[in-house]
Amino acid sequence: MNQEASADLRNIIEPLYRGKFWMQLLGVISILYGVLIALSIVGLIIAWIPIWAGVVLMQAAGSTSRAYDSGDALEMRNAMAKLKTYFTIFGVLMLIGIVLMLLSVLFGLGLGLMGMEGHM
Repeated sequence: MNQEASADLRNIIEPLYRGKFWMQLLGVISILYGVLIALSIVGLIIAWIPIWAGVVLMQAAGSTSRAYDSGDALEMRNAMAKLKTYFTIFGVLMLIGIVLMLLSVLFGLGLGLMGMEGHM
């Protein structure tokens, strides 16, 4: 790869490279969170999700660093793919959380209305 193309790639990946510390910090926190969740019996079922997300984010940070240092387009693509996976994981979790919240609100309202009918 020529010097100009390598410099262009470094320019493109620089914002991610500057945020590498925060990606690593969030990755470590996510992994630790998953380990803490795994300490409970129910948590064993879902603990793998934050651990997986943390590992993916750590991999993205590593690929970002390698892409910036080497100017390698393949490493840059790998970093972007890992970030896509990370955001997909949390996007799906967020949608599931919203649906569960709405269902619980509807369930609570239904129970409340049923309880009010019994007192009238």
